[in-house]
Amino acid sequence: MINLETPKKAGALINQAYQAAAEVFRPISRKYDRAEHTYPSELDMFAALLDGLNSSGEGGAGAAGVRRSGKDDGPKGNRNGANLNVVLGTIEMCWGDVGLLLSMPRQGLGNAAIGSVATDEQLERFKGLWAAMAITEPGCGSDSAAITTTATQDGDDYILNGEKIFVTSGQRADAVVVWATLDRTKGRAAIKSFVVEKGTPGFEVVRVEHKLGIRASDTAVLRFENCRVPRENLLGTPEIDTAKGFAGVMQTFDNTRPLVAAMAIGVARAALDETRRILTEAGVGIDYDRPALTQHAAAATFLQLEADYEAAYLLTLESAWMADNRQPNSLQASMAKAKAGRTVVEVTLKCVELAGSYGYTEESLLEKWSRDAKILDIFEGTQQIQQLIVARRVLGKTSAQLK
Repeated sequence: MINLETPKKAGALINQAYQAAAEVFRPISRKYDRAEHTYPSELDMFAALLDGLNSSGEGGAGAAGVRRSGKDDGPKGNRNGANLNVVLGTIEMCWGDVGLLLSMPRQGLGNAAIGSVATDEQLERFKGLWAAMAITEPGCGSDSAAITTTATQDGDDYILNGEKIFVTSGQRADAVVVWATLDRTKGRAAIKSFVVEKGTPGFEVVRVEHKLGIRASDTAVLRFENCRVPRENLLGTPEIDTAKGFAGVMQTFDNTRPLVAAMAIGVARAALDETRRILTEAGVGIDYDRPALTQHAAAATFLQLEADYEAAYLLTLESAWMADNRQPNSLQASMAKAKAGRTVVEVTLKCVELAGSYGYTEESLLEKWSRDAKILDIFEGTQQIQQLIVARRVLGKTSAQLK
């Protein structure tokens, strides 16, 4: 059974991540929010430190994914492993700044895809690569199964053609994990993921988007025109298994959705911490031993926000713990992502409101966090998509039966 207390062995990692967030991320947070599209050079040295943490086997504090083992080679009983460590580290880092975390070299969401479905040979070959993730297209919206980018086999290569939008770190990353279909007539079962390295002929960064939030992170539009990719860069198996569908590439989301939920939790906690400080200085006490309705209205609101935060936090820990213990976590990953995404938007906006005019100005980071929060309810599957996935799982319906 899951223990909801933070594992003692994760204490050192959490402390390291918090110190980095407080001493590295938070001081430059506003600087790179204003200097959109400017690469935060302060991250280079810190990225090397995270590489060391990841290679140690303890799990780093960044957004890189972790690989699941299909064999039972560990001790029996509960295990608190790399999935939980990465989630806990991500929470701390995003307490500092989520946009800066998304800008970290070699900590991209594409790395989580590689960690999920790559072969051992591919893991070694792509080691040290900074990989972005390219899924969304102009015409497919939130439906990942509606991919139109094609991958046509030509000898020992695949030829990619298509366009991807809203690619986080699409300009800065060393490579992009691209979702493409091998045969559009066979539906979602034919969708595979390919590692396309920068500099590959036919691969073009069209533009970098201006955004509401996470401005420290670049978000690019990519185009692939007769882009030749080696067959060895296809992640997983090239066979089209209509019975299995595209469960292989979708396994990526089982890793990344808890991470995005963790990002949302980190931002929400940052807003709650700052709001608690503001309320305390204003003489508004928060008493956990008294009913909320007997307290100041601001305190009662704060307690409600904190309860939602705790629910999202525990759902996220559960989804990561299940991955560490080799339990299918697709339902829990979507529940955590849905709850955390909605909670961070509500918490940050309400914290701006509780802080009054101060929360709306650039004197405080509250207004920035309220802008950063919205993307965490959108990418890696929108709020509506997560609720749809949860409904299908709970009701036992297929995607064709419940749309």
